[in-house]
Amino acid sequence: MKAWQYSSTAGGIEKNLVLNQNVPVPSLAPYIGARDSVLLVRVLSASLNPVDYKVPELGIVSRAVTGMQATPGLDFCGRVVQSTPTVDDFAVGDLVFGHLDFQQHGTTGEYIVVPTKHCARVPEGVSIDEAATLGVAAVTAYQSISGYVKQGDKVFLNGGSGGTGTFGIQIAKALGCHVTVSCSPAKAELCRSLGADEIIDYTSVDLSRELKAKGQVFSLVVDNVGTPSDLYKASDDFLLPTGRFVQVGVPMSLNTVKMIASRSLLPSFLGGGKRTYIVCSVRHDQDALRQLAQWVAERTVKVVIEKTYDMEDLPKAFAKLKEGRNAGLPDPLTGAGLVCTKRSAGSKLSPCGSQST
Repeated sequence: MKAWQYSSTAGGIEKNLVLNQNVPVPSLAPYIGARDSVLLVRVLSASLNPVDYKVPELGIVSRAVTGMQATPGLDFCGRVVQSTPTVDDFAVGDLVFGHLDFQQHGTTGEYIVVPTKHCARVPEGVSIDEAATLGVAAVTAYQSISGYVKQGDKVFLNGGSGGTGTFGIQIAKALGCHVTVSCSPAKAELCRSLGADEIIDYTSVDLSRELKAKGQVFSLVVDNVGTPSDLYKASDDFLLPTGRFVQVGVPMSLNTVKMIASRSLLPSFLGGGKRTYIVCSVRHDQDALRQLAQWVAERTVKVVIEKTYDMEDLPKAFAKLKEGRNAGLPDPLTGAGLVCTKRSAGSKLSPCGSQST
């Protein structure tokens, strides 16, 4: 099979990617007799998130998981071509979508091995490109909101125009919530078109002060950005006493680790916040995938796709992704990003996405 591979990320993953033409197709043999049911899927569309370069660029940490010759990409939509004997809920030819854990054979290769619990069928009315964008950003947005709200609740999304933000607005509205978001003036109309009820221009006001002025009205805050740094502490004044603060986007740094630890562990009398603090890390969730795909099929949720790239232009797509100025789909670590989709036979990659700011 053809697959993009890298053995180093020095200077950036985009400068180290090589399109190899003769990579062995992953085998299901190691999974025969294993507890998990597993599929071999031919990738028809694959989307990129910033986590697809941020984790590989951690160096030795990521190489311990993926090995030296690795193929990037987590999100996918494709067709089942083979399965282990224990599979009884998918058939050869089924169109499926979802996301992988980090592994050697990612979704910018022609074939991937996928546990059945990591994917769902694509319903009628959902394109392969739309389905390919749902695995990381949409599921993260869903898990950061669903279960924490009820109809009529007020929700604040910090970073409304990125991937988790654009999905988050629509998910919160589908669940019956009133939605306030922060974004730049350039992205305000996008957020409104997706259903945002109120827009806060973070470039012209002190965001924490603006939210405090509203009083304790929000049931949920989802922080897709990680800034301003005082937002969680300030949420004592704009989150209801029973409200929750869900952290999705954060800069990847040692200071971030310290910040999360202090917010999670430091009691309020020592300077910590009073509201429940939750770190959202995307989990495999078939029910979420099915619900999201159904919403897309019904046009309750719209996937924001900005541009397509040929498969041969994957390095350019990564370079664009790193600019962090695109409209739609970010990753669960930074809240800023781009999504790219690849169509297999001819091979197209399409970045969707926008910076969450």
